[in-house]
Amino acid sequence: AAIPAVTPASTALAKDLKREGLRFVGPTTAYALMQACGLVDDHLADCHVRAGGHPGSG
Repeated sequence: AAIPAVTPASTALAKDLKREGLRFVGPTTAYALMQACGLVDDHLADCHVRAGGHPGSG
């Protein structure tokens, strides 16, 4: 797949969240959180949404 489900950053975030007491948080869930918060832009290069290319993005 062109878009990863897990990255080193999401693995590290999952470990930190588990250390803080969260349960059932793995690297895939952490990556989804990073996507939802806008910490990663994993839209493909030809996607109209990539890097703020959608209408109203300023």
